[in-house]
Amino acid sequence: MDVLLSIRPQFAERIFDGSKKFEYRKIIFKRPEIHKVIVYASNPIKRIVGEFEVSEIIRDTPESLWDRTYSYAGVNRDFFFQYFTGRDYAYAICVRYAIKYKVPLNPKDILLNFVAPQSFMYIGG
Repeated sequence: MDVLLSIRPQFAERIFDGSKKFEYRKIIFKRPEIHKVIVYASNPIKRIVGEFEVSEIIRDTPESLWDRTYSYAGVNRDFFFQYFTGRDYAYAICVRYAIKYKVPLNPKDILLNFVAPQSFMYIGG
C-alpha cells in the first residue's frame, strides 16, 4: 500500500534536490506496511510531482528528533519547533530514492473523486 502526502511545494522541491531527507509529521500512518510515498505538491501547484521510498519512520520527542535529523531537515530550527509546539512526540519519514516526475500528474485524472488531503491518504491495497 502507498500513501499520498500533501507537501508544500518548496518542501517537495527540497526532497527531490536531496537537501531534505526527512518529511516531518505531527501524526503518522496507522498502517505499518507503507513503503512508498506519492508526493502531492499543494497549492498553488496542485499536482502529483514525484514519489519516494520510505526507509523508516522515526518517532521521538521534538528535541531529540531535531538533534537526529537537522542536517537534512530542509527547514530551519525555528520552523521545526514552531511546527511541533505543544507536541510530546514528532515523526520523521525518512526519504530514500526520491524520483521527481518529468511531467506532474493531475490527481483528478487518476484518482476517482480526488480531494486533496489535509495530511495524507492511503492509495491502493
